[in-house]
Amino acid sequence: MLETKPSNKHWYLIALAVLSVAAAFVLPALPQPAQYHQFADHRHFLGIANFLDVVSNLGFLVAGIAGLRVTLSPRTVFEQRRERWPYAIFFIGVGLTALGSGYYHLLPDNGRLFWDRLPMTVAFMSLVSAQVVDRISIRAGLVLLGPLLLVGAGSAVYWIMTERAGAGNVVPYGVLQAASAILLLALVVLYPSRYTHGSDLYWALVAYLAAKLLETFDGEVLALGHLASGHTLKHLAAALAAFVVLRMLASRRLTGGVTGWGDQPSPR
Repeated sequence: MLETKPSNKHWYLIALAVLSVAAAFVLPALPQPAQYHQFADHRHFLGIANFLDVVSNLGFLVAGIAGLRVTLSPRTVFEQRRERWPYAIFFIGVGLTALGSGYYHLLPDNGRLFWDRLPMTVAFMSLVSAQVVDRISIRAGLVLLGPLLLVGAGSAVYWIMTERAGAGNVVPYGVLQAASAILLLALVVLYPSRYTHGSDLYWALVAYLAAKLLETFDGEVLALGHLASGHTLKHLAAALAAFVVLRMLASRRLTGGVTGWGDQPSPR
């Protein structure tokens, strides 16, 4: 059942959001490290530079297209039709990440990295909105969707503008990425979903954490057998997180009521 009035749990989310904004402004500015673009696997194949780091992004494209199809299918369970939109935008962001990340890995630099990060912010922020819709309030989640997308895109735009101005600051983007993952975890822990399979989101977060670890140990993973680098496997692990969300949507059924903060029932 959705919350019918604000509870103490909401203050935890508000405090996290406030602390995240404060951290973005208070923490010292940090430019994008130049060594970030120095990935372990430089192998070419079929005339494609950094072949595995490029083609491993196909997982995002498949997840994005399949997820959008499931989201827009009339067989997928949504109490109200308008609840589809945060998920639809999430899968659009996932699919566009394939294009942005593939473009970046062909010739890694800051300018191309922006097109990798921008669609990722769309995916992060729309998934937060979707979970507010599922767990707290349909209306509140949908109202938050636009501002969340603007904040996410703004963090990427701010970063690239500061880089071009010679005073790069990647901190707001980094804070946003970490805060969105923590917010999603808090939403799952604090609020039951109106739908079955809501706890599947834990597995999506596990896959995301695995992706970050693989990214960190890029060269070490490649050295294990020289089959694939950590960054290549990072793409596959992150795409797996999107597939978990897809499966959650395809399998779920409604378990609770629709009433939230001022929500009103509407026809399907």
